Amino acid sequence: MTIGSRSGQVANGQPGRHSCAFALIFSLLVSQAILAQSRADSSASTSFFDSDWLDEYAKELSREPYQSADMAANNPLRQLDYDDYRRIVFKPEAALWRGLDAPFQVQLFHPGFLANSLVRLNLVTASQAQKINFTPAVFNYPKAMDEVDADAVGGYAGFRIHNPINTHERFEEFLVFLGASYFRGVGKNQFYGLSARGLAVNTEGRDGEEFPRFSEFWIETPTSDAVDIKLHALLDSPSLTGAFHFLVQPGLPTVVDVEMSLFLRRDIERVGIAPLTSMFLFDATNESAFDDFRRAVHDSEGLLIQQANGETLWRPLANPAKFQVSSFGKVRPLGFGLLQRHQAFEQFQDAEARYDKRPSLWIEPQGDWGEGEVVLVEIPSSTETNDNIVAYWQPTGGFRTDQDYSFAYRMSWGAEPSSSMQSGRVLETSAGIPAFGAAGSGERVFVIDFSDGNSIPNSPSDPDAVQVNTFSSAGKITDVSATLVEASGNYRVYVKLDPGDADLIELRVALELGGMQWGETWLYRWTR
Repeated sequence: MTIGSRSGQVANGQPGRHSCAFALIFSLLVSQAILAQSRADSSASTSFFDSDWLDEYAKELSREPYQSADMAANNPLRQLDYDDYRRIVFKPEAALWRGLDAPFQVQLFHPGFLANSLVRLNLVTASQAQKINFTPAVFNYPKAMDEVDADAVGGYAGFRIHNPINTHERFEEFLVFLGASYFRGVGKNQFYGLSARGLAVNTEGRDGEEFPRFSEFWIETPTSDAVDIKLHALLDSPSLTGAFHFLVQPGLPTVVDVEMSLFLRRDIERVGIAPLTSMFLFDATNESAFDDFRRAVHDSEGLLIQQANGETLWRPLANPAKFQVSSFGKVRPLGFGLLQRHQAFEQFQDAEARYDKRPSLWIEPQGDWGEGEVVLVEIPSSTETNDNIVAYWQPTGGFRTDQDYSFAYRMSWGAEPSSSMQSGRVLETSAGIPAFGAAGSGERVFVIDFSDGNSIPNSPSDPDAVQVNTFSSAGKITDVSATLVEASGNYRVYVKLDPGDADLIELRVALELGGMQWGETWLYRWTR
C-alpha cells in the first residue's frame, strides 16, 4: 500500500566496539525526531498553556458546531485489517524522553484499522505547549507500506506511557489512551483488562449512544525526580465539550486523579460519570452454558458500591440472555468500581490471557456529586473479545445547556480497595439445580461464600449466631441455610429459589450479627 512519499528513514548502524555509546546517541536523536519535526514551524507550534486556559478553551468551543476528526473514508489506512495494523510498530528508541534522565516515556499510536480518529498532541514545558506533528520516521512499517506521507496520514491515534513500574531495569507500559475517550491502566505486575472512559452519553437512551472523544492532549514534561505525570485532554462530541486534567502515579495501585469540567451544546438525557467498561463471559454462576476447559473467563466479576450510610453492596456480574440495566439506590456512594477478586491462576486456568492478573478499578468521588445513582449495564455475549459490561454514576435529571458541570474523582487501578478488605466480603457466588430438588421444578440454589467466617463468635457451635436476611422481588425463597466451611474459613449461605412464572427476580442477602449488619450485602438479578 502506498500513501504519498515516505521520508525520514533512519539507517540501522552495525554493532561494534562503540555500540553502547552509539545506541544511546541514536536513541536521543530518534526520540527527538518528533519534536524536530514539530519545530519546523515553530512560529505556529508554541503557545501558552495551563489548566485554566483549557477550561476556557473548552467552554468557547462548546459555542461552535462539532467537527469530526475521522480520517476520510477513502484513506487506505482505514482499510487495514487487524494483522496489517499491528505490523506498524512504534520504534521504542523514538519514545519521548528516551535516553534522558526522565522517569516516564511516551510512545505513539499510528492511525489505521479501528483507530481512525486523529488526535492532536502537545508537549508542555514551563507553561509553553509545543505541538507534536506526525512523522513516519518513528514507525517501522511492513514492506507493503513502504511509502507513507505525513500530510496524508495527518496525525496520531493515541499514546501510551511507560515507567519502571515493575522493575528498575526497564520501562514498561502502564497507561494507554486510544479511541474515543477510552483509556486503560494497570498496577504493578498486572495485565490490561477493563477500560475507563472520559464520559458516557445516552448509553441506554432512546436515540442511541454517543461516544465523546478526546480530540487533543497536552502532556507535561516531568522533572527527573517526578513520581507522577500530568496530562490534560479536550473532550469533544456533538452534545458537549469538556476539559479533563489527569494526575497519574504508577504503582500498586496506579492512581489517577481526575478533574473535569463539562460544557453543553445541547441537553443530554442520560450522562455517565466515571464510566467503566469490562468483560464478563462466565464463572461458577453460568459455566454450564459454555463448553470451555477454563473455570472462568472475565476481566471483572462484580460491582462493589460503598454507600455513605455504611452499607456495602456486592453485585456479581452476569452475562444475561437479554440486554439489561440495573440501578443502585439514591444513597451517595463513597466509592464504586468493577473488581476482579479472584487473583489465583487456578481459578481461571488460562495460561495466556492471565485473567488472574487483571486489575480492579475503584472510583472515589471527590466533593459533592449531587443526587444520582450507580448504573450497571449488562449485554449478552458469546465471546470474550466483546466488552459487555458498563458501570457509571448517573446524575439525576440529566444535563442542561444553561449549566456547566464539574466533577472530580480518584481512580485506583490494581487490587481491590483497602477500604473493602473487611470481614464478610463476598468471595464466591455459585448457582445451579438443587441436589435434591424435584425434577423439572425449575428451582435454583445460590451458594454465597463470605470471607472470615471463622471470626464470627460462637460459630459453628451456635447455628443461630448469624441471622440471614433474604429478599426476593418475585418467586419464592423456599429454603435458607448457612454454615462455617472449616476448610476455607468462609461463611457459606445457601438460598433456594422457586421462580414460579417470573422471568426476572431481584435477590438480596444480608447477614446480621448481634443486631448489626455483618459483611457485604449480596445482590443478584436472576433471569430466565
